[in-house]
Amino acid sequence: MSGRLRRLRNLLLLGVAALAIAIRLVGKAAHVMRQVDLASVDWRFDIRGAQPAPADVVVVAIEDKTLNGIDERWPFSRKYHAKVVQQLKKAGAAVIAYDVQITERNVNDPRGDTDLIYAVRGARNVVMASTEVNEKGKTKIFGGGRILKFSRAIPANSNYLNDADGLVRRMGFEFAKLQTFPIAAARVARDGKVPLPEGNEAWIDYPGPPGTIKRLSFLDVMNGEFDRAAVRDKVVVVGATAPRLQDLHRTSTTGAEGVSALMPGPEIQAAAAMTALRGFPLRSGAGWVDALLIVVLGLAAPLLAMRVRIVLALAAGALLLVFFLVAAQRVFQDGRIISVVYPFVTGALALLGTGAVHGLTVAFERERVRDAFARFVPESVVGEVLKDAEGVRLGGVRRDATVLFSDLRGFTSFSETLDPSQVIDALNRYLTEMSDAILEHGGTLVAYMGDGIMAVFGAPLEQEDHADRALNASREMLRRVENWNQWLRDQGLHQGFKMGIGLNSGPVMSGNVGSEKRLEYTALGDTTNTAARLEGMTKGTPHQLYVADATRSMLTRPADDLVPVGEVEVRGRKAKVTLWSLPETQAAPAEREPEQASA
Repeated sequence: MSGRLRRLRNLLLLGVAALAIAIRLVGKAAHVMRQVDLASVDWRFDIRGAQPAPADVVVVAIEDKTLNGIDERWPFSRKYHAKVVQQLKKAGAAVIAYDVQITERNVNDPRGDTDLIYAVRGARNVVMASTEVNEKGKTKIFGGGRILKFSRAIPANSNYLNDADGLVRRMGFEFAKLQTFPIAAARVARDGKVPLPEGNEAWIDYPGPPGTIKRLSFLDVMNGEFDRAAVRDKVVVVGATAPRLQDLHRTSTTGAEGVSALMPGPEIQAAAAMTALRGFPLRSGAGWVDALLIVVLGLAAPLLAMRVRIVLALAAGALLLVFFLVAAQRVFQDGRIISVVYPFVTGALALLGTGAVHGLTVAFERERVRDAFARFVPESVVGEVLKDAEGVRLGGVRRDATVLFSDLRGFTSFSETLDPSQVIDALNRYLTEMSDAILEHGGTLVAYMGDGIMAVFGAPLEQEDHADRALNASREMLRRVENWNQWLRDQGLHQGFKMGIGLNSGPVMSGNVGSEKRLEYTALGDTTNTAARLEGMTKGTPHQLYVADATRSMLTRPADDLVPVGEVEVRGRKAKVTLWSLPETQAAPAEREPEQASA
């Protein structure tokens, strides 16, 4: 990749990171995706799973058994509630949290009303719930005023704190100037000593789905048919759990699978009271932590892509997101809720943007390289070379190949006698014919040197039959040079030229050399040097083609038309080189190779 394109790529990557971070920070401030972020808390409860049933709270449930066992329609006489309060007090309940709204006096059952008031007064530890609270924090429990005061009941606001999606995930501490039901219950259990976190709300640390907190039947408690140890020294929440009484709600641990998955109000209140008793173990992380996570995950993939290969950068970015999710769950189980959706989406956007920028810049680079490289190698070879996701780079590989050098005899002196435009026209026609012969046999054009040509077979793509291809390309070149000579004669320019071709096979170091601003493909090594010298050695001989014995020995198909020339000394080599050539009468025909390079 060129330095200019690399700089542009890095700027685009930084832009992707900045855009992803800005979108998420603004989105978080505007509470975009707030509901999804809240839902991620529910997923973390699901992953954590149900905890052991808490030992400090219990629910006395007004369930179907109770409704069927009491010969009255709901709401039934308050005398039954009085019996339950008396039984719980006798059993040693630390707090009797009554999540049944008993407002105003029951004029149709004054005796039952009185029984309940005296039972509550005698217990001295009863928290009474109400959803009807005026702006001054007053309720009409037992009718309010002097009667409520006489009962010694502790009034509490039992309204829920619902999120935008209707789920109960958090509890409030005070609504309408009246403490909430679970806070009141916890304060009675702790003699008023319940330190509250900052703000007016806290996460409810649900121990599990509905039914996790132990339940006793209201009917059994009323009749004294229950294990008293189950309520001794505990916060006992009394309330309706029967579906027909319609006190069911969606919470962090229930989802939305239907009535069977909803949590009864008394169990929500019990879980909230338990949370307060345990010092609010589940708390939100600091806002700066969420912002830092957004920045880190937004920068990770783009910065990595600037330093390492794109596959490694994207893989590392994806692994970082997975690690973040695992860490967020671990932190949750340790009592901290950090934002998951905003940082995760930021990281995902950065990953997608990084991939898009890489794809765009690679596409530009490949088109640039294709335009330049396709002039020197067959189209099929260009496609194979560009399969590398990093495009064409500096560096090379070592492999066996056949190197071809060719040159025209006397063309330089001839060109001095003609108009430059005629020389260029003639040279272009010659080079076009020779280049087509090389490319059609799967060769790579390495360089033009005036009327000289350097080509390599077997690089950059490996070809098992590189020697055959080079020999057949040479035959084709000899045939085509005669066609070109005929054109010269027809134009009255010259009677024709001889050419020299040198072929040698062996290990070469092939690849791109130069700088990031200018790349050239080449093949280096002793094999290349020898091929160049063989081409030069054809001067002054009747031969237009010298084939090194190394090339002949690598042929995969027999070439019976090759004739021995003998052993010769080649400058720069200690050992003599055995040469072969074609009979001077044979300049054609050439065996055409398939265009597809074998890799």
